[in-house]
Amino acid sequence: MNRNVEQWQVRKRAVSSERGVVAAQNWMAAAAGADALSRGGNAVDAAIACAFALNAVEPWMCGMGGSGYIVIWLADERRAVAIDFQGILPNAIDTTDYPLDPSVPNAIMGFPGVAGNANVVGYKSITVPGAVAGLSAAAQAHGHLGFDSLLSAAIQLAERGLPVDWFATLQIGLEAGELARFPTSAAVYLPGGAPAQPEQFLNLGNLGATLRILADEGPDAFYKGAIATAMAKDLHDGGSRITVDDFAAYHPQFLTPLAHDHRGAILYTPSENSGGQRLSEAFDFVTKHLDPSRPFGAHTYEIYAKALNQAFDNHERRLGRLPETGSTSHMSAVDADGNMVALTYTLLNRFGSKVVLPSSGVLMNNAVSYFDPRPGYPTSMVGGKRINASNMCPTVCVRDDEAIFAVGASGANHIVPCTMQVAAYMLDYDMSLEEAFNTPRIDAGGRASIRVDPAAGDEVLAALGRTFDLEVAQNLVFPKLYSCPSGVFRDPASGHTQGCGDKANPVAGAVAEQPLNLEETASGQVSVRA
Repeated sequence: MNRNVEQWQVRKRAVSSERGVVAAQNWMAAAAGADALSRGGNAVDAAIACAFALNAVEPWMCGMGGSGYIVIWLADERRAVAIDFQGILPNAIDTTDYPLDPSVPNAIMGFPGVAGNANVVGYKSITVPGAVAGLSAAAQAHGHLGFDSLLSAAIQLAERGLPVDWFATLQIGLEAGELARFPTSAAVYLPGGAPAQPEQFLNLGNLGATLRILADEGPDAFYKGAIATAMAKDLHDGGSRITVDDFAAYHPQFLTPLAHDHRGAILYTPSENSGGQRLSEAFDFVTKHLDPSRPFGAHTYEIYAKALNQAFDNHERRLGRLPETGSTSHMSAVDADGNMVALTYTLLNRFGSKVVLPSSGVLMNNAVSYFDPRPGYPTSMVGGKRINASNMCPTVCVRDDEAIFAVGASGANHIVPCTMQVAAYMLDYDMSLEEAFNTPRIDAGGRASIRVDPAAGDEVLAALGRTFDLEVAQNLVFPKLYSCPSGVFRDPASGHTQGCGDKANPVAGAVAEQPLNLEETASGQVSVRA
């Protein structure tokens, strides 16, 4: 359908710096991370500041009401660490709240439909969010700045309000029907009863006040203090079974990351429950079957497609289904000392549950839909159960004990194919970060067909068509068919750093170390110091 829709060629340049860089799906959040670097923070501080800023500039993708993973390379210690801050079901979860209804289509995760879509939209679709706990734990263990300092940019952005451009209007418009069901959500995103129009800032309700409480009282306020009490009341009033005890019991998990060797470089990903195992299995296939001395071409895409298909087939056999993730955001950061971070977190669907909690202004996830409403499966609903299957795949690549790049992406089943190809372009063909981000990609994942960007060229399409059934589709702003990557690179010899965002996302980008300037973020312009 979209083989030949847009008639321009889009390319995005990498941002260069002799110090640190932050890359994200929204450049204003990247600027908040760059501000943390300018105030003496390291890559961990930068990534955490960026992640909190996304609450105010990209709320439909992630936020304090979400969950995810972070992978960190600690340059001085020459080791990688990971944190799982996935969501958890309330202890009192009751499957009778989710009766199967054959008239309702299967959920995004492939599970049978539930009456009223209760596991996908609304208060009963919400899990206990892990984002605040996971992000604060990373900052406390490995950051340099205080938690209040990391929130300063997010507070400024939240109190200014959500900047609305045509891209934000698109995101809101896609979910306007369901946002309208919840008064606080509608009040924020549908002023006058319609999707917010560009050239304005939207009041984000109590979000700024909540961030200020966190800055003053620390992250415990979100799980054991006034914020937790108010959020639990809002959730109860809406029909959720989440209690203050569920908030108080939440804790992130520190992990030993998965490590996979590819052509002398080590790729670190969070765990078997993330997309990391599929990434490793795909690279195993590539190592065995791809000769990188041959020029990049159709055979490259063929090997990558077969590698991804096999990895996804194996995953489906292990789990019984292929997980999806809808609304996700990825950010990567690097500092002058060589520390590097890949961080991915999500609300699951776009705008998550569609519920903005009135007391806190926090937009909540709909991660109950990660779980099977039927008993007896690995992902069945059980009280207190943590999300145990995800596509998120934040990746840090290290060679000779020096981090060389960090990359990750958003976009459901597209995440692993995208992350794998960007990393493979750099490791198999020695592409620069900018070249890797601008080279056309395929999408494959155990389907009968593979999707190919026609920018790969007619010769590639013809060659792939002899092996696979092809879906030929451009890499567009929407629909997002090839994922949305963000990445950073560091040259170990010179210390020079680079960052790049998805070329098909108009607001994705990278920002070098510099103070935050709200006037620049309001105007859509930012000066980047090289």
